[in-house]
Amino acid sequence: MDNVKLGEALRLLGIDEAAARVYLALLELAPAPLGAVAAATGLRDAELTSAYGSLVDAGLASAVDGAGEVVAPVPPTAGLEILARHRAAEVEESRIAVGGAFESFRRQRLASYNDNLVEVVTGDSVGPRIRRAWASAREQIRQLESPPYLTLPEATGDSLATLERGVTQRVVYSRASLEFPGHLAEAIEPCVNAGEQARVAPSVPVKLVIIDEAYALVSLSIKEADVHNTMLVVQPCGLLSALIALFEQSWSNALPFHGRTTRPGGLPPADRRLLWLLAGGAGDDVIARELGISRRTLFRRLQVLMAQLGAANRFQMALQAQRNGWL
Repeated sequence: MDNVKLGEALRLLGIDEAAARVYLALLELAPAPLGAVAAATGLRDAELTSAYGSLVDAGLASAVDGAGEVVAPVPPTAGLEILARHRAAEVEESRIAVGGAFESFRRQRLASYNDNLVEVVTGDSVGPRIRRAWASAREQIRQLESPPYLTLPEATGDSLATLERGVTQRVVYSRASLEFPGHLAEAIEPCVNAGEQARVAPSVPVKLVIIDEAYALVSLSIKEADVHNTMLVVQPCGLLSALIALFEQSWSNALPFHGRTTRPGGLPPADRRLLWLLAGGAGDDVIARELGISRRTLFRRLQVLMAQLGAANRFQMALQAQRNGWL
């Protein structure tokens, strides 16, 4: 992973720019005195103290035992877990805020106005309305995506056609999307390889598609979508602004998902696919199924990749793979 990508990854976890610079310097120099870190980062004493302190608080760095001012990065597992939970808590707060905003809107305005700010679409009308939405996009589509899925055989083709027209497509997939049988190979990978910008989160707060700044399509809830096949079309209003903010919050907290399967220098496509499935948060069973191999074969491939990268565990393997341009 190059410094820009690693800095972005740290930012997504809530590490500010100065602390990220210190962490990058530690990865290059440690164990090293704080003075050497200051020289490498160009930070003043107060800035360095604050940045290093935030890394210590996050569980990403500490002083070397018995070495005074000598510091080094530490295994990040516990610290990353805490940071990830903080981000998840922020997304949950956003979900609650948007839910409250809609309920307030429904009580105060929807009952007394008939100005088509929110339209309810049900049954067989849902599929055609979704297709028209994709065709109407001019600049960008933002989407929070998760099962259950409405049966739309043309959905992937519509998405690819939209990308071909030059429309930016940003999608946050839930982990369940990756694990849904056939969806990864048949729907997600073709779009990512065609230029879709994709990220993965443990879950998404709502199924949502935002077309430009014009309107949004919202499943009433993921459970209800499976049973009632019902969707809201939200026109420009305070609720649409809240939904856009919810997407951007979810996007900033999700992890990048890369679908390319070739690499200059020749990493086998199957191994590259294994790595980005692993980086995307897919479990061992899902990875083995998508690669068409047994768990035992998967573990052997992981051991070979870790040996090639000089990694002692999966986190180190992912870090080294990013540095080598494999992800």
